[in-house]
Amino acid sequence: MEINSFSKSNVYKKNDILSPRTPRTPPISGNSDNNQYSTWSSNDQDSEEAEGSSNHGHNIHEVSEDIDRFTDSLSTADDKSNAPQVPETVETIVKIIESRIAKFNSNKTPTKSGKMTEEDSFFMEAVRSLSKLANAFNEFPSSSTTSSLLDRTSMVLQRAMAFMEEEFRAILEYSGTSNAKHLSTKSSSFNSIQEESSDRCMLPELESAREDDYPGYSPEIVTKMNRIAMVMISVGYETECCKVYSIARRKAFNDAMKKLELEKINIEDVQRMPWESLEGETTRWIKAAKDCSNVLFPGERNLAESVFSEYPLISRSLFSNLARAVVIQLLDFAEAVAMTKRSAEKLFKFLDMYETLSNLIPAISGSSSDDNHHEMKSEISSTGDRIGEAAVNIFCDLENSIKGDVARTPVPGGAVHPLTRYVMNYLKYACEYKKTLEHIFQQHAKLEGSSIGFIKSNLETENESPRGNQIMANATPFSIQLMTVMDLLDSNLEAKSTLYKDLSLRYIFMVNNGRYILQKVKGSTEIHQVMGDTWYRRRSTVVRQFHKNYQRETWGRVLQCLGHEGLQVNKKVQKLAVKERFKTFSTVFDEIHKTQSTWVVSDEQLQSELRVSISALVIPAYRSFLGRFQQHLDGGRSAEKYIKYQPEDIETLIEGLFDGNPTSMNKRRT
Repeated sequence: MEINSFSKSNVYKKNDILSPRTPRTPPISGNSDNNQYSTWSSNDQDSEEAEGSSNHGHNIHEVSEDIDRFTDSLSTADDKSNAPQVPETVETIVKIIESRIAKFNSNKTPTKSGKMTEEDSFFMEAVRSLSKLANAFNEFPSSSTTSSLLDRTSMVLQRAMAFMEEEFRAILEYSGTSNAKHLSTKSSSFNSIQEESSDRCMLPELESAREDDYPGYSPEIVTKMNRIAMVMISVGYETECCKVYSIARRKAFNDAMKKLELEKINIEDVQRMPWESLEGETTRWIKAAKDCSNVLFPGERNLAESVFSEYPLISRSLFSNLARAVVIQLLDFAEAVAMTKRSAEKLFKFLDMYETLSNLIPAISGSSSDDNHHEMKSEISSTGDRIGEAAVNIFCDLENSIKGDVARTPVPGGAVHPLTRYVMNYLKYACEYKKTLEHIFQQHAKLEGSSIGFIKSNLETENESPRGNQIMANATPFSIQLMTVMDLLDSNLEAKSTLYKDLSLRYIFMVNNGRYILQKVKGSTEIHQVMGDTWYRRRSTVVRQFHKNYQRETWGRVLQCLGHEGLQVNKKVQKLAVKERFKTFSTVFDEIHKTQSTWVVSDEQLQSELRVSISALVIPAYRSFLGRFQQHLDGGRSAEKYIKYQPEDIETLIEGLFDGNPTSMNKRRT
């Protein structure tokens, strides 16, 4: 192919290139600040610009196309021993680039609109064409012609890259000033836009719409950054481009983290910090880490993929380097917290941290599978394992807490024991994390432990157990641990019931605590799932048996007083015996009422059930006894002397049982 002939036949005359809308460009040696340039000048009238811009853009586009055709001919030439003649359009495109740079330098502050204008497109097209031409000429032997051209293009490209680097930096920094405006603050909940208060440990998820708010660049700005990055990398300025991008995005990310008030705390300070203070720091850590998972990391990864869409390896490297610095800070704090002294109140924060770390892995991994992401994933998993192991140990410490609760004084009135309330509420809140606990127990729990053997033995050998053998088939390490705790609580309560000398009060204590446990299990779907319907039914049977035992022990004596035995001799009613029986009934009933009105049944339903069952047992028997033997007493005051209560009085007094306060014995219906 004859390159020289191509050059000669495609040489533009300067007057053909420069239309009335294409002003003269300054020489390269001139001072750009003082030169008169107007390639895209605004000195002409607006109407004239609108009228001539399309013609001007068409001319510049033709210049670039002509340069590209010449460059292609150089690349495909068979004979590369002699450098070809350089077309005049090369000078034109150099001046186009210089004119744009001069215009930029003349402004005090760079434009920050970020929109991709026709002027920007022409400039970038010219830079790429000139770069390709310079690379093509490198394949030819050095000569005065090629050396001069390469020196000229190299200088112009350096100035162009410096200009584009500043433009890239200005766009990144300007648009990044309000990136983190939506993030959580100390005085708000995690979902700060709606200002919703969060529960004890439940952190609400960020709305998906908010993921689009970060990092806050409009599509037009991202498009312009993408074009700049493409040109800089294609020209050989990948390092400079990536450095500008990394610095700007790290600064923006650090600003976002500052708004979350996440401070760097060394391990020693964490170890010395009281839990009240550390709990607050942990809450802020959880919010920050969740924001990173749900908003910041996805936003940064999407931005890098969009700006460097043609260079996936570069985008992954930039995001990975940014994420790694943040992940290390998050993991350092989590590791320090995992090393603190274990205590029961820390469990729920530890579980929150474990879940947060688990959600962090997909946020930094995405679709990438490079070594850097695998390393970060491994580090996050390792820290999560240590947090999980600490949570397992804290939960298992509940066993020791129950075993160590040895009381010497019974709870007044047979009320629900504080240990029962503590354990069941603890289990209820813990089971809100059932899936998480199942997972970490599966990883860390040791099935060969003594507690596991204890439960297995019970399930396999005790048919009267309120669980049933079929539970063992589906038992998991966590469910077995939960059953261990329930068994220990049962044993502890049985031991505490022996502190009551009154056998009836002992049964009331067991009914109270048994019903409380059942209500907590019924109110927690998670606990119910673990314990199962069979356990619940059999446990209910046990509680009902305590109830029956109470009735037999307490009201059996009353019913004996209302029996007919010994009141008749030869079918003749013995008045003295009847009088004595009425007196005995009143004495026994008064004693029971005086004692049991001080007993405590705080569950209203249970209290009502007890009273109804007592009334159903006592009142019909008393009414029948009264109707059968009242007539055998002397009338008037003599009868009132022995018959202290009418059936209505008995019913009223029964309604005063289990209130926790002594009730007046004079309550009677009139």
